[in-house]
Amino acid sequence: MFIFQNSYRFPIWPYIKLTFCLWLVLPVFNGAAYIYENFVRKYVKVGSYVNPNYPEGQRRVLQMISLDARKSVEKYIEKYGPEAFDRVIKAAEKEAKKH
Repeated sequence: MFIFQNSYRFPIWPYIKLTFCLWLVLPVFNGAAYIYENFVRKYVKVGSYVNPNYPEGQRRVLQMISLDARKSVEKYIEKYGPEAFDRVIKAAEKEAKKH
């Protein structure tokens, strides 16, 4: 690593760093989003809040799924009601027992 710290030994190193920084920052390349989605997101737990008004079974299921899936499920519950979500869970459990 000593070679990369002294740019006089590796003269294009500042240009490589500049190119990488531009790739990260410029919206046309979307580099920072790529790094986050592919490397960082799986290690960061964001939005662990689950509505306490949901029944215990639904809260357990919502805590086990990803944030994106949780948002979709919460929209489904708002649209069709918690009973519809219970039916979906029971159908999934029945399907899982078959396999």
